[in-house]
Amino acid sequence: MAVWIQAQQLQGDALHQMQALYGQHFPIEVRHYLSQWIESQAWDSIDLDNPQENIKATQLLEGLVQELQKKAEHQVGEDGFLLKIKLGHYATQLQNTYDRCPMELVRCIRHILYNEQRLVREANNGSSSAGILVDAMSQKHLQINQTFEELRLVTQDTENELKKLQQTQEYFIIQYQESLRIQAQFAQLAQLNPQERLSRETALQQKQVTLEAWLQREAQTLQQYRVELAEKHQKTLQLLRKQQTIILDDELIQWKRRQQLAGNGGPPEGSLDVLQSWCEKLAEIIWQNRQQIRRAEHLCQQLPIPGPVEEMLAEVNATITDIISALVTSTFIIEKQPPQVLKTQTKFAATVRLLVGGKLNVHMNPPQVKATIISEQQAKSLLKNESTRNDYSGEILNNCCVMEYHQATGTLSAHFRNMSLKRIKRADRRGAESVTEEKFTVLFESQFSVGSNELVFQVKTLSLPVVVIVHGSQDHNATATVLWDNAFAEPGRVPFAVPDKVLWPQLCEALNMKFKAEVQSNRGLTKENLVFLAQKLFNSSSSHLEDYSGMSVSWSQFNRENLPGWNYTFWQWFDGVMEVLKKHHKPHWNDGAILGFVNKQQAHDLLINKPDGTFLLRFSDSEIGGITIAWKFDSPDRNLWNLKPFTTRDFSIRSLADRLGDLSYLIYVFPDRPKDEVFSKYYTPVLAPASAAKAVDGYVKPQIKQVVPEFVSASSDSAGGNATYMDQAPSPAVCPQAHYSIYPQNPDPVLDQDGEFDLDETMDVARHVEELLRRPMDSLDPRLSPPAGLFASTRGSLS
Repeated sequence: MAVWIQAQQLQGDALHQMQALYGQHFPIEVRHYLSQWIESQAWDSIDLDNPQENIKATQLLEGLVQELQKKAEHQVGEDGFLLKIKLGHYATQLQNTYDRCPMELVRCIRHILYNEQRLVREANNGSSSAGILVDAMSQKHLQINQTFEELRLVTQDTENELKKLQQTQEYFIIQYQESLRIQAQFAQLAQLNPQERLSRETALQQKQVTLEAWLQREAQTLQQYRVELAEKHQKTLQLLRKQQTIILDDELIQWKRRQQLAGNGGPPEGSLDVLQSWCEKLAEIIWQNRQQIRRAEHLCQQLPIPGPVEEMLAEVNATITDIISALVTSTFIIEKQPPQVLKTQTKFAATVRLLVGGKLNVHMNPPQVKATIISEQQAKSLLKNESTRNDYSGEILNNCCVMEYHQATGTLSAHFRNMSLKRIKRADRRGAESVTEEKFTVLFESQFSVGSNELVFQVKTLSLPVVVIVHGSQDHNATATVLWDNAFAEPGRVPFAVPDKVLWPQLCEALNMKFKAEVQSNRGLTKENLVFLAQKLFNSSSSHLEDYSGMSVSWSQFNRENLPGWNYTFWQWFDGVMEVLKKHHKPHWNDGAILGFVNKQQAHDLLINKPDGTFLLRFSDSEIGGITIAWKFDSPDRNLWNLKPFTTRDFSIRSLADRLGDLSYLIYVFPDRPKDEVFSKYYTPVLAPASAAKAVDGYVKPQIKQVVPEFVSASSDSAGGNATYMDQAPSPAVCPQAHYSIYPQNPDPVLDQDGEFDLDETMDVARHVEELLRRPMDSLDPRLSPPAGLFASTRGSLS
């Protein structure tokens, strides 16, 4: 729920506090009428201490003014007239107020939103501990920003304490020098006469005693200041480490997990801008504290006072160095992953980004990044800090790139645009493992220094696992390996360990995600679809999804062992379904015209009580990526008919819609939708007879039409022999062998032995058919009748 909607429900003191947030600096009416727009902007992503962010703040100011003006223009009627004037006035007022200082607008709105959320949260906690008015994400981001504000304040406090310590120490040194001067004066007293010497000596002794007592007290005070400052730094570092853990181990890891799931078709991982702004704030605060600690160390060296401070400072210095090292190495990330199925000799790209590069001025001496490919075993050795120098598993061309700083966005990135895997060196495979199960990774590494070479970092990051193929035919099985890894990889794993078995519901989630992404459809897998898949995978007859919830699926079941009774694996069949839908039937799937996940018996049960001409489209069990038509029509021989499956090759010749349009006896799409209502918008326009007959270069253009000879014969007998010639014309649908009889030796109806389209032979067939079609049925010479199955499709027999 929007924060503003909840804020309007506040009562009593909370309501008064909320109203007090507004005034001439930001009218409450602007908050009310632009509430949705205001809450959708990334106010927190702007670093108020960075002058370069002024451009973003200006854009937000301009956007706010434009939204107000737009809102004013849309006001109509008597009441709208006054509101139109008021909103227009506010637009001008805000423009004039913040035009020269847009950062103040950002600061103002952040303050308002922060306090609104706080008031809403407090009111909610007071009324019901179970109710949550602000969503978890907003709460977490709010907490992070609150912690940054706390870190800013404590860092400012230690800065003030350090200045106080420095001033105190400088005055102490002056007084100490005075003490030394007094001691020198004592040595000079011997030159004076006794009376004068005694008088001067007494005065100097009193002064010396007083000064030494002061120096002793002040030394203790200095030591106390130093200890207190070191303790404050310890507390600051504890808070810094906690904040860094939240950002790096929670938020950044979650972003990487979203990036991994996006490889399976999940939602995009999202922008890195907010994460970068947090990491830059961390870097800035860490660096400020590091400089303070070094200054404190310098003060101790300048005036040594025995005590525990030296040890405390050495400890906090080591701690903050560890913190900044963890920040730098963890924020060297892959923004755009290389393809996870990587074909040799094929160009690919990737982008690496250093989230703190701009803040630490790394771009002043841009580092070079190198990409290499390593095996799973080499990746394991790398994480164990074992030596793997120059130990690679292949050769990548164009694998070096200099990082570039983009001032407008504040990003430091290396864009590899033209990499190519020239060769790959494979390891010895284990057992039944195939080459498409072997995982590699692209290693990106660089070296740079920060703080005038104070610290030198060697940074490395590994890509998501990639499967290397040398031929397109390996793509489907390689995709299965990637899908399983992306879906079931656990945080902090040893590269690239994944469970060998997962629960069926986990696999369902992964399959549904992949399916919707591949088919580019919001129509995912239904409960009935998942039951069908479970029956297929487990060779079960149960129709209750709950029966499968506790069952496990192994990798071998998924894509190593063939399904019982078939010559393909579960994944190969499922991938074939996605492939044919993606290439040819996305609109039909989205329209709900393809039932799909139904076996032959289920199709029989669904159609048996339907009117003649009712049909459904289902995915074939016998053909990977095949689609078959099942329809109801009573005849002396049978009442349910199943057409031999069509595959991608068939649909490349003639579309599914056109094939269905050719079969006039298919009337209703299951359950009862008129066929033409569903498919007519996808029919290929039919040429008018005059234009169809017009010769081009002496040739008449042929047309391919699908018929089902066996069905036409059966339905004609059932209809009492009143069918016309067109009803009986053989065509590409259902003869037993389902080959074009004009090409008895060719397994493909339109392709020759080399897989090429033979235009001359097709033209001969077309001319013969058109000649036959021009003759009346009664005068047709039986000897000139088209041979049986002349237009029988390769995928067109009944079973």
